[in-house]
Amino acid sequence: MRELSARAFPEAGSDDQPAPIEVARLQRRREADATRVAALRRARAERAGRDSGTGAAVPGSAALQSTA
Repeated sequence: MRELSARAFPEAGSDDQPAPIEVARLQRRREADATRVAALRRARAERAGRDSGTGAAVPGSAALQSTA
């Protein structure tokens, strides 16, 4: 009975690997951070293009302006 209980409810400190929910949470956090960094780079490039007046467009920015 104890063996079945131990398999059904493993102790938290028994494995060196993180729990699957923690792995998924870390993956989502990494993806969110990567998206945030890409958005910041894109915004900075657009701002730099506007400030310099050269009209150096970031790929895809013209399509976003015309559809809104």
